Amino acid sequence: MTSTYSSKVFRVTFMTLAVTLIIPLLGAILLLECPIDPQPLSFKEPPILTGVLEPNIKLRQAERLFENQIIGPESIVNIDDVLFTGTADGKILRIEDGEIQTLAQLGHGPCRTREDEPDCGRPLGIRVGPNNTLFVADAYYGIYEINPVTGEVQMLLSTKTPIEGQKLSFLNDLTLTRDGRKIYFTDSSSKWQRRDFPLLVMEGRDDGRLFEYDTVTKEVKVLMVGLRFPNGVELSPAEDFVLVAELTLARIRRYYVSGLMKGGADMFVENMPGFPDNIRRSSSGGYWVAMSAIRPNPGFSMMDFLSEKPWIKRIIFKLLSQDTVIKFVPRYSLVIELGETGSYKRSFHDPNGMVVAYVSEAHEHDGYLYLGSFRSPFICRLNLEHV
Repeated sequence: MTSTYSSKVFRVTFMTLAVTLIIPLLGAILLLECPIDPQPLSFKEPPILTGVLEPNIKLRQAERLFENQIIGPESIVNIDDVLFTGTADGKILRIEDGEIQTLAQLGHGPCRTREDEPDCGRPLGIRVGPNNTLFVADAYYGIYEINPVTGEVQMLLSTKTPIEGQKLSFLNDLTLTRDGRKIYFTDSSSKWQRRDFPLLVMEGRDDGRLFEYDTVTKEVKVLMVGLRFPNGVELSPAEDFVLVAELTLARIRRYYVSGLMKGGADMFVENMPGFPDNIRRSSSGGYWVAMSAIRPNPGFSMMDFLSEKPWIKRIIFKLLSQDTVIKFVPRYSLVIELGETGSYKRSFHDPNGMVVAYVSEAHEHDGYLYLGSFRSPFICRLNLEHV
């Protein structure tokens, strides 16, 4: 009798708790608005991590520089041995002989949270021009040219200027010709800003574009449309084509800017083992590609799993904030060197992000690979002779 009574009490208690939890959850799923309108995407099975892609711990040989002195050094360049980078607090930093100096501040403070970004500014891609001036793409403000000594700032293109009727919401990376005449740059979305990049990734929106800006005539041309989160860009050594990382689709496109193929586009690398961020040239004539996240095979890729399940994405973003969702992205760091034709040459890994985390760019200088990060409070430096 006692056992039967206890069993009934347990069942009633369990059902009461289940109803108490499930009904509000179902109500939230049905009634709450979803901030994204996810599009179904189709991925091939990721390449198996074997051969030159075999997992290793080579990135753990890197040393951390200026730890806790900088925040989110997304992109890095050098003029001789002086380093320059843009950080999450809207600053352009000059680093010489171990000393960090604020060269310029493109926006204005405060710069404490993600919500402050539109006012604070967020410098992303940075390059050195033919006259040793810096060219910087700020996600919110536009493209600038900056004197690396005085910090004098000149705006070249404002995001307030719509291009073919569409606003520039998320300037990302840029590259320029050797003579400095043409700048090629990406706008990752006309809807989402940089502070909402997880929403852009999960929505799979195809409103990204590639542009050409003429620094003499001030003319802007749209070269490619319909891109899903176009990110890093890089000119070929011969300056006959531009590579564009299409992050959401784990691939790199190629657009021809001169020669017989001018105006045409094709695939440079598809179905990559991760989601590509910035692209930079390597000393061997190829390209360094930083992966913002990986698609492990063998293993589980959340992005691949959710790609054809928009309804699950809707539920996730009804119940969780984007800051919570991004915490589920594995801290696996991966940098790949591609050959001049897009073949995989070698790869450097840090499987748990123990030393290198949230890598956004690999910039080669004087036998070292300087690793940028959109989030980490340091720059990493890897001696290429030791790997």
